[in-house]
Amino acid sequence: MSPECKRATQRYQSKRQTLDAELLTEMRSIAEKRPCWGSPQVYEALRRQGREVNHKRVERLWREHGMQVPKKRHKRLRLSLGGSDNSCVRKRPEYPNHIWSYDFVTDFTERGRQLRMLCVLDEFTRESLAIEVQRSFTARQVQDVLGYLFAVRGAPEHIRSDNGPEFVAKSLRRWLDRACVKTLFVAKASPWENGYVESFNSRFRQELLDRELFLGLEDARWCVDRWRLDYNHHRPHSSLGHIPPAEFAARWAASAPGPAQPTASQAPPLQLPNELPSNHPDSLIANGT
Repeated sequence: MSPECKRATQRYQSKRQTLDAELLTEMRSIAEKRPCWGSPQVYEALRRQGREVNHKRVERLWREHGMQVPKKRHKRLRLSLGGSDNSCVRKRPEYPNHIWSYDFVTDFTERGRQLRMLCVLDEFTRESLAIEVQRSFTARQVQDVLGYLFAVRGAPEHIRSDNGPEFVAKSLRRWLDRACVKTLFVAKASPWENGYVESFNSRFRQELLDRELFLGLEDARWCVDRWRLDYNHHRPHSSLGHIPPAEFAARWAASAPGPAQPTASQAPPLQLPNELPSNHPDSLIANGT
């Protein structure tokens, strides 16, 4: 400092506003793509992009600029575990291909026609193994979807579901028994006992179904397939340490091989769906998982 300049005339010029503006722009860009995310998810996304930032700074900007996502009203918690022995609380997954779960989600097209979606989930890795979209499903069609998944991934030890007519059908149960897959039916009218797939269905509906208007069956299949790939490979999962399910599964396979790899004898003979041949562009065999 020169002798002519007095200290009292000097003022510190903060760079905070410039840096905050740059960070806020990145945060808004992420929030536009993921409108259901809160500040913790945005912070993890920034870190995965290589941005070194403190979580308190992200939370401050998130709060100051009113970017909070409206809180969902939670129902009252149950005081005891209760329920059946097949619930997700009593029977927990311990490794990949230990327990799968599946369930149906219903939506409608622009013209009001029904769409049914069969969601299959690996409860340990949280991977979405398949979301098959049809107008309706029979037990045989459910069997065809599972047959393809068993062929490419191996059969799980258990598969959890509710008591829907497609799942409790004798033909499907006999087929699963021949494949050495044990069924876990949750108690009736107790969706919380199938919590893994119900939680997935909630994210599926919140992030895609409530935001898209499907023009028809083909449009729904295209949108659902793109969302499923994004969910598996790009969307961080909080219960997996904020990494995508596919990355978690790859790390597990590299660090703890063993029971995660099923034997070839567990996979039943593959039977293709009657309505969707292997060369059909919307079939599972054509698109892969």
